[in-house]
Amino acid sequence: MTDAAPDLPPEPSSPPPTLTGAGAFAAWRGRRPFWGGLLVTLAGAEILFTERAPLPVVLRIGMMGLAGYLVPTVLVLCGLLILFNPAQRLFYSILAVLLTLGTWITSNLGGFLLGLLLGLIGSSLSFGWLPDQPDRPARRGLLRRRRDRSATPAYGGLRH
Repeated sequence: MTDAAPDLPPEPSSPPPTLTGAGAFAAWRGRRPFWGGLLVTLAGAEILFTERAPLPVVLRIGMMGLAGYLVPTVLVLCGLLILFNPAQRLFYSILAVLLTLGTWITSNLGGFLLGLLLGLIGSSLSFGWLPDQPDRPARRGLLRRRRDRSATPAYGGLRH
C-alpha cells in the first residue's frame, strides 16, 4: 500500500525557467507604461536642471522661486510613481499633465519648452496605456478572423 495520493500531479523534474538580465527587465517593462513614466521623469529632471542652470535668462517668480523647484520635483515623483505603481497611472498622468502645464509659468517656460514637450508626451502615453493587451500580430489575426466571419453570409453563401 502506498501513501501517495492518486489525485496529485507528478512533481516537475526541473523548476520552471526564470528570466534574468534583459529578459527580466523586458518583462517588467511590458507590465507598465514604461516610456510614458520615463518621459515624465526626464521632463521633471530637465526642468529642475534649467532652474539650476547658470544662465542670465533664468526667471524667478514668487517666494524666491519656490514653485519653480516644487512643481518639477512633484513631476519627477509622478513619473516614478507611474513606473512603480501602474495601477494608479490615470491619476498620476492627469496630475503630471497639469503640473507640466504649470511649469510654463513657474519654471522658465517649462524648461525652455523641452521639458514641457517631454512632460506632455509622457503623460499622454501613460494615460493611453492599457494593460494586458495581446501583441500586435495576434490582434491583427483576431481582427482578420472576425472580418472573415462577418463577410461570409450566415445563410450558407447562396445568393439570389
